Amino acid sequence: MWRYVAGGVAALLFTAVGWLLFRGEAQPEPVLAAASRPAAAAAAQAPDTLPVVLPAASERTREQKRFDRYDKDRDASVTREEFLAARRKAFAKLDVNGDGRLTFDEWAAKTTQRFAAADRDKSGALTAAEFATTRPKRSAAAKPRCACPQPAETSDD
Repeated sequence: MWRYVAGGVAALLFTAVGWLLFRGEAQPEPVLAAASRPAAAAAAQAPDTLPVVLPAASERTREQKRFDRYDKDRDASVTREEFLAARRKAFAKLDVNGDGRLTFDEWAAKTTQRFAAADRDKSGALTAAEFATTRPKRSAAAKPRCACPQPAETSDD
């Protein structure tokens, strides 16, 4: 029975400490004055110089930037043609013969080429070693998933 009481007391203590820490961090920090003297006093002392006014940078959200990429004519609206332009470019890249229709071979051309390049022995099937070469390349800017050392590959000779 004493274990239950001790557990309950410990839980209450943890809750109280967490509440006190939370309350302590939630208090706003005092803001220090940016300048020790007012701008009017500085302007009165040096009438020849103008106060330095920095332009305010506008914070554009990711969605606003995406909207601007689609709005090619900058009229603050995205038309159907502007919206579909990126799709048309992608379609045109896939439509190799330019007939306006995609066959399965045109649609799967990159995948077919990747398979053919990976199938070194031209058997029509990929071994585990051949399949490993089809893994997409990571860009240099991509962050690695794990900083753990990778095990050395061993070959079965």
